[in-house]
Amino acid sequence: MTAIAFIFARGGSKGVPGKNIKKLGNKPLIAWSIEQAKAVKKINRVIVSTDSIEIAKVAIQYGAEVPFLRPAELAQDDSPEWSAWRHALTYLLENEGKLPEIMVSVPTTAPLRATEDIENCINHYISGKFDIVLAVTEANRSPYFNMVSIAENGQAKLVIENSGKYTRRQEVPDVFDITTVAYVVNPNFVLSKLSIFEGSVGVVRVPKERALDIDTEWDFRIAECLIQSNKVNS
Repeated sequence: MTAIAFIFARGGSKGVPGKNIKKLGNKPLIAWSIEQAKAVKKINRVIVSTDSIEIAKVAIQYGAEVPFLRPAELAQDDSPEWSAWRHALTYLLENEGKLPEIMVSVPTTAPLRATEDIENCINHYISGKFDIVLAVTEANRSPYFNMVSIAENGQAKLVIENSGKYTRRQEVPDVFDITTVAYVVNPNFVLSKLSIFEGSVGVVRVPKERALDIDTEWDFRIAECLIQSNKVNS
């Protein structure tokens, strides 16, 4: 099956300015995702979707294709990632005449993933009947016990009211965080639907130490510490 990995990396980032090309370890953040995707045997191509010429140059330097620049309106803070996915697939369909059988999104924000995590997501997608496969990791907190929302009057309430049904955390359903390790999806599903949970969703579990999602300078510091402690190969 033909599988194309896409890395969606816009130029603007409020949390960490220049995040996608900021050095982590010995290379730019985006380089981690490019190299990890290229190491997966089932992935035929690695394409970067970006609105930034600077990011495009770095991506090409590390072996990715950048066949187009993403329109500015699809690279804003409030631009849905789904729209960027659809734009990239539509570009291939219109310019190459066909879609890949599998689309793999490898976000820049999970550089501590292992190649096997991407491979496991692809294999689970191939072996199942899913529209999309996500990587998840065990959640630190439970919405049944210690996650609250704050009302306009300032009062807190549980995200999921259990009405006394559960008295111990061990009794509640297991909950997981969706990570940014990898998304493996049917391209036709992306072009025909508007969100992930409109379809059949499969999951692959990854350990917490490989699921760090870099969104702030603090996250960068944690990643640097893990790399320097030799827990991650740089």
